[in-house]
Amino acid sequence: MAVVHDTTLKPTKLELLTSWLPTQPWYVGAGGAPELSKAGGFRLDDPDGEVGLEFMAVTDASGDRPVTYHVPLSYRGAPLEGGERALVGNTEHGVLGRRWIYDGIHDPVMRAQLLALITGNAEAQDQNASDAVDPSVTASFSASGTAANVSGGPAAITLLDVVNGPRGTDALVAVDATRQLTLTLHRVLQPQPEGGPTSSGPAELGHVSTVWRLADGTTARGRFATVHDGAPARTTA
Repeated sequence: MAVVHDTTLKPTKLELLTSWLPTQPWYVGAGGAPELSKAGGFRLDDPDGEVGLEFMAVTDASGDRPVTYHVPLSYRGAPLEGGERALVGNTEHGVLGRRWIYDGIHDPVMRAQLLALITGNAEAQDQNASDAVDPSVTASFSASGTAANVSGGPAAITLLDVVNGPRGTDALVAVDATRQLTLTLHRVLQPQPEGGPTSSGPAELGHVSTVWRLADGTTARGRFATVHDGAPARTTA
């Protein structure tokens, strides 16, 4: 189970994200520094207990209307090999010491555990409490026979490409010699009823959704990530 330490981070995650978010192509702010607050999220376990995995929702109140972003973060005690461009920043953890924080889609442990969650091979953990499952997180997977192919851990999943666009992030992965899947992170969160319409493009094989807090104190539910067969559809938008 994920362990959440009651301690300090210097700088905090929100402070790091205030600088990092405006550099991303899916950030819709109109200039100036974001005004961020935590809006929700969940965690996943690293089976080896080495990497922290958090799927964070943060709301930016700096513009004309609040916008909530989905920012998956991985926390490591040493640099991720080849992860320089994915580094969000460094922080000092009051218990664990110096930590390297990455945009999680670039981390092989997070990709493997996200696929495990979608395919029913992992459970979402509470964002703020240790040893607690988060029942608000729901996942589904409809492709029969594929689950076994994507549950072998980071070594069994090969990253082929990561593309950031105005709508989110697509990660193309190979799960065996003949099968490729696209993991799509929905970066700008949109409320969507369960069973509502999905994004256009290739047929959705599975998704994970959960709730987050809106600016007025109510909650919304929507997709945080989806998985599709094959390479992502490219658009000129």
